[in-house]
Amino acid sequence: MRFGTIGAGTIGQALARHALNAGYPVTLSNSRGPDTLTELVAKLGPLASAGTIAQAAEADIVFLAVPWPEIPAALDGLPNWNNRILVDTTNVFAYKGGTPVPIDLGDQSGSEITAAHAPGARVVKAFNTLYAKYIEPDPRHEAGRQVVFYAGDDLEAKGTFDALLNEFGFAPVDIGTLSDGGRLMDVNGGPLSALHVLKQD
Repeated sequence: MRFGTIGAGTIGQALARHALNAGYPVTLSNSRGPDTLTELVAKLGPLASAGTIAQAAEADIVFLAVPWPEIPAALDGLPNWNNRILVDTTNVFAYKGGTPVPIDLGDQSGSEITAAHAPGARVVKAFNTLYAKYIEPDPRHEAGRQVVFYAGDDLEAKGTFDALLNEFGFAPVDIGTLSDGGRLMDVNGGPLSALHVLKQD
C-alpha cells in the first residue's frame, strides 16, 4: 500500500510520519513543487519521496491537508481517482487578517464539496476535529488511545481506513456518512470539533 499527501504542512507531515513509521512508502506534495520538499523528505527517511500533486494522488490512500480555499486548485484537473481513497482533513474556514472566518456551505458538508472536486474518489473525512498536537505524537498513551472520528459514504473504504487507524495506534470511531458525520465534525459548530478523547481498551 502506498500513501500520498496533498499538502505538506503540519498535518500532512504528521500523517506521513505515521504511515512511514508503519513501514509504508509516502509521496509528499505541495503547491510549490517537489523541489521545495527535498530537505523534508531527507529527514523523513528512505520511504519518503517528494512528488507533484498528481504523483501523490496516484497513491492508494491520499491525505488532503490544504487550507479549505485551496482545495479546487489542488484537486481540479487531476485524473479520475478510480476508487482510490482520499482522506479529507480540511476545515471549512478562510483566513482574513490572520483570523479564521467560517464559511457557510448551506446544506452540504465540506467533504461533500471536496468529493465533487475529486471524481471517482472514495472520500473519508477524518482528523479535522483534532489539534495537531494530538495527531503528531504516538497515539497510544497510558490513559488510552487517541480517538479519531471519521465519516464516509463507502463502507469498504471506511473499513480499510478503520483498520489503518488501528495499525497506526489510533482508536477509530465511525460517525456515519459524509453528510451527517461531516456536520458533527464541522468546525463551525459541530459538537465533535476540537474534542480530544482517549479510549481505554
